[in-house]
Amino acid sequence: MSSPPTTVPTVLVFAGLDPTGGAGLQADIEAIASMGCHAAPVATALTVQDTRDVYASYPVDPGTLIESARAVLEDLPVAACKVGLAGSVALVEAIHSILVDYPELPLVLDPVLASGAGSPLAAGDTQAALVELLLPRTAVLTPNSREARALAPEADSLEAAGQALLDRGCELVLITGTHEATPRVVNLLYGNLRQLESFEWDRLPGEYHGSGCTLASAIAGLLAQGHEPLTAIRQAQEYTWESLKHAYRTGHGQLIPNRLFWARSTRASRT
Repeated sequence: MSSPPTTVPTVLVFAGLDPTGGAGLQADIEAIASMGCHAAPVATALTVQDTRDVYASYPVDPGTLIESARAVLEDLPVAACKVGLAGSVALVEAIHSILVDYPELPLVLDPVLASGAGSPLAAGDTQAALVELLLPRTAVLTPNSREARALAPEADSLEAAGQALLDRGCELVLITGTHEATPRVVNLLYGNLRQLESFEWDRLPGEYHGSGCTLASAIAGLLAQGHEPLTAIRQAQEYTWESLKHAYRTGHGQLIPNRLFWARSTRASRT
């Protein structure tokens, strides 16, 4: 007699739908599955984009988002939550209204403010809502350096931005350094009112579509598996770097991270 199927942790994901499959919900699903978890994706927006840029974003109805998320939370064993593109004040408020009822869920927030090409995806009032409503609820915030400066405009350095974001209520802030003019990529981790660690990675030659989604979702998946936050942050960075190293081209713009590189390597070793 076969044993009952094993339950795997679920990560509830709020993010936009990218029709290229490079970023947004598909990136989240692949990264979360790679961490051994099940992704429950709730769309925040339908987007018009290719691998070069985002041309339009159409937010979903906040009421539909709330209904979808609550249906998942009442049925699946959700162990963590990841938020990416919110896109409007109403959607930030909707997500907040759900999370306040589940204070035990660790939240990983990837504050998507613009496309990789720089097109804005979150207006100033939406950024203010993120800071006011979601940052105080966030276990791990994963802004790139541009996003960190935008969310903490009073800061005169990345270190000051990290401290300011902690002051806004985040438990941990991981500022990624891809956009900085450094020989290697330096990611800075802040917590407990100080810089906790600096992670250095070889700078890869390409530009990548969905790298931030990959990192944040991998952290969420590892938290759902029960890893301590610092362990999850370290392992998620390694996974993300390998995904970028194995990236492939599908269009005329940015490369797509190969978030399933491990599966192809395993299959090749069996042949």
